[in-house]
Amino acid sequence: MSATKTITLNGETRQTTADTIAALVRELEFDPAKVAVERNREIAPRSTLEQAPLADGDVLEIVHFVGGGSQAAMADSWTVAGRTFRSRLIVGTGKYKDFEQNAAAVEAAGAEIVTVAVRRVNVSDPKAPMLTDYIDPKKITYLPNTAGCFTADDAIRTLRLAREAGGWDLVKLEVLGEARTLYPNMKETLHATEVLAKEGFLPMVYCVDDPIAAKQLEDAGAVAVMPLGAPIGSGLGIQNRVTIRLIVEGANVPVLVDAGVGTASDAAVGMELGCDGILMNTAIAEAKDPIRMARAMKLAVEAGREAYLAGRMGRRMYADPSSPLAGLI
Repeated sequence: MSATKTITLNGETRQTTADTIAALVRELEFDPAKVAVERNREIAPRSTLEQAPLADGDVLEIVHFVGGGSQAAMADSWTVAGRTFRSRLIVGTGKYKDFEQNAAAVEAAGAEIVTVAVRRVNVSDPKAPMLTDYIDPKKITYLPNTAGCFTADDAIRTLRLAREAGGWDLVKLEVLGEARTLYPNMKETLHATEVLAKEGFLPMVYCVDDPIAAKQLEDAGAVAVMPLGAPIGSGLGIQNRVTIRLIVEGANVPVLVDAGVGTASDAAVGMELGCDGILMNTAIAEAKDPIRMARAMKLAVEAGREAYLAGRMGRRMYADPSSPLAGLI
């Protein structure tokens, strides 16, 4: 008889003698083929449940489909610095015609995180509308960023002010090299990452699409690396799929494509490469119909993620017929 294990199942402590996740599911009188399982914050693919060993202390979430929404989508969450999110689409808050349109785009995108720039208050009109009047920071996670900073010192100063203003420690760091390309200055970025990490910040870092640089940032304390797909605001799409894939394969922190997405297929490509999420601003804000584009991006991110989890077919150099040739008339 198997030893009794103590596990946490859907938030409650439970004892079981099951040796595998599939055995546990059957013990609960469910069909393993009809549920989704998350173990210790990692999705357990359905195809592995029969062999997946169950250990004392495991924390599991087991969900199935019910009317009103997909619980499986909720199970496929991602975590950065101990904080878990369902949406893998992060939306910016610049370039919209007004705060109202920005808020509508965030809702249409299903985003749970928005990037916000830190700027001086308008002392001449203290009653002017503010972003927080339209996007509630108690419901949507604000990610203060250092957009427009060209030195490590400026970026560090900006984020210190952000933490003082709102108590934020999860932040987006970008230190730009020059104004024409808005490419990151990696020397300054690495220095800023080290300083911020020592001060207790949790920096998600914009970087070049270089697997070596990404690993250096991770070692310096980055809680996520965010390689550019193409220059900021260009809408050119992901230009180097090879290096993005290499960054994903070598990272022990979340990887999110940041910059360059222009349309839904670009977002899907990033997710198909195994990225944990996509950050975009201009692609939605400058679309002819920003709200509709926000919905399209939401669907593209979800489709790309599903395709990655499904595992694409192998590439072939020559045709391979779908229908059998034997027995042709």
